[in-house]
Amino acid sequence: MASPKAHDWIMDMAPYVPGRSKVEGVEEVVKLSSNESVFGASPKAVEAFKDTAGGLMRYPDANSNDLRDAIADVYNLNADNIICGAGSDELLTLLIHTFAGPGDEVIYSQYGFMVYPIQTRAVGATGIAVPNKNWAADVDGILEAVTSDTKLVFVDNPNNPTGAYNTWSEIERLHAGLPDSVILVLDAAYAECVTADDYNAGESLVEKYDNVIMTRTFSKMYALAGLRVGWAYGAPGIIDVINRVRMPFNVCVPGQPAAIEAVKDEEHLQASVEFNTTWRDWLTAELNALGLKAVESQTNFVLVEFPDESKSALACNEFLTKRGYLVRALPPLPNHLRISIGSEEQNKGVIALIKEFLG
Repeated sequence: MASPKAHDWIMDMAPYVPGRSKVEGVEEVVKLSSNESVFGASPKAVEAFKDTAGGLMRYPDANSNDLRDAIADVYNLNADNIICGAGSDELLTLLIHTFAGPGDEVIYSQYGFMVYPIQTRAVGATGIAVPNKNWAADVDGILEAVTSDTKLVFVDNPNNPTGAYNTWSEIERLHAGLPDSVILVLDAAYAECVTADDYNAGESLVEKYDNVIMTRTFSKMYALAGLRVGWAYGAPGIIDVINRVRMPFNVCVPGQPAAIEAVKDEEHLQASVEFNTTWRDWLTAELNALGLKAVESQTNFVLVEFPDESKSALACNEFLTKRGYLVRALPPLPNHLRISIGSEEQNKGVIALIKEFLG
């Protein structure tokens, strides 16, 4: 009897490997591998989370209406064009599963968020990885890669795992060069981290054109990664299609009120951003002072290159891991490590250990 068989393109895929959170033989670890916010969530969000304990037997609001209204109010957006999801990952996945399939092409940066190639392969579409330019998306390279089969273009801005960003003028130029039939997805998961003056997450393009959608998350500066809450702001036609295929009740009961209080607590968000900026700049300067090459970051992590083969990124990763410090090794970038921003003690600790490793 023949056993069940998945699509061939599924069987050719390797499972996603998340950042480590434990080390055998090490009781306490410092986790700087997943771009989580050590600053923590708004106390108001934490209280809202606790207050849901008595209602966990109930399904959540299927349309996240109050959360959409809160996001719209804070960001001055049209709530009807907002959709919420189980992290922005779910919404990115739905976009690919809805608009792409066998014979279609999806374009993204060579060094970019891994959800794009994984889900592109999952639907049997062809992924087109365009080499990065100055560590961010290469606008000219993407435009040259567009064909009649292109359905989606993904730009993670700022980029994960590099931390680099595209200016707003570059994003506008990219959109202007795309056919109306191609959806531009602006993945702004790290938008709240950005301090550059010439950056824009993408709201204005969404409001002008029918082929743009911007995705956001509560997992980074809002520090609600454990609740999996994300949102997108898109052209009405795109939002309508996603709503037709998404699962109902996709944002959990505790997640909705916690995210509402998080987005309303602008004072806490500003404090989180200031903390992140201070230690991101400090970590970058310290890594460069050690003779390494740190990419200028607009996120809550720093990508650093180890140019000396005798003191490689892989060897440094092993050195740090044995001492309980977990950073992110990146197979596509074997000479680099990605280090998330931690507490003052953690940041100083990882620099001290890297200095010790380099000798």
